Amino acid sequence: MRRIGVVASYAQDDPEMQARLGGLRQGLEKRGWLEGRNVHIDYRFAPDATADQTQQLAKELVALRLDVIFAHATPVVAALRLPIVFAGTADPVGSGFITSLPRPGGNTTGVMLYEPSVTGKWLAMLKEIAPQLARAAFIINPKTAPFYDYYLSTAEPLSRSLGIDLVLTLVENTAAIERAIELFARTPNGGLVLAPDVTMTAHRDLIIALAARHNLPAVYPIRAFVRWLQPIDATPSNLSVIH
Repeated sequence: MRRIGVVASYAQDDPEMQARLGGLRQGLEKRGWLEGRNVHIDYRFAPDATADQTQQLAKELVALRLDVIFAHATPVVAALRLPIVFAGTADPVGSGFITSLPRPGGNTTGVMLYEPSVTGKWLAMLKEIAPQLARAAFIINPKTAPFYDYYLSTAEPLSRSLGIDLVLTLVENTAAIERAIELFARTPNGGLVLAPDVTMTAHRDLIIALAARHNLPAVYPIRAFVRWLQPIDATPSNLSVIH
């Protein structure tokens, strides 16, 4: 019986988390690893993705003497620093997890998120949704997405070429998200760009509701924002997703 540890950055009852874990189990089964038969999976969830929370979970998993650990999202990988396979990590080189993409080195490897030029696609989509767009709030939590410069450095020159004033909007909790969006919405011709960030995904229902309330066109980084969308009073024109 092999043992795998899984540390995930969403809440256990999040439907997106359950879908991803289902995909993990399905992938293992295709390779002959069946949970409960020849592999045991120890799950840990870190929805707050704080350093204290992830480090405590890391200690628990190390004590279990696992064969491998699967870590989801940049803050979880940063806290573990163990022999792990990661997913949902934006800039593994810049974050110091690996030496280079072709030669990771060390004892960490995995699958990275979008490369930075995708920000041009997000902004172009936003302009297509709302041609009168003049401003775009780039919303992110610097604690759970310390890699935001990775995307911002590419987004800024592209935004200028599209005639969009890119507004970096740093938030750390739901209250800050609500205040930031409400303040941004006071000036017309604005829209939202959500970078890949576990904080944004965890509070996606709030963000989508605020975008609808203030009639802000928005582009979201992953399909979870619309796949599990709760009914809201909004027209399809202010929702777009790239995945």
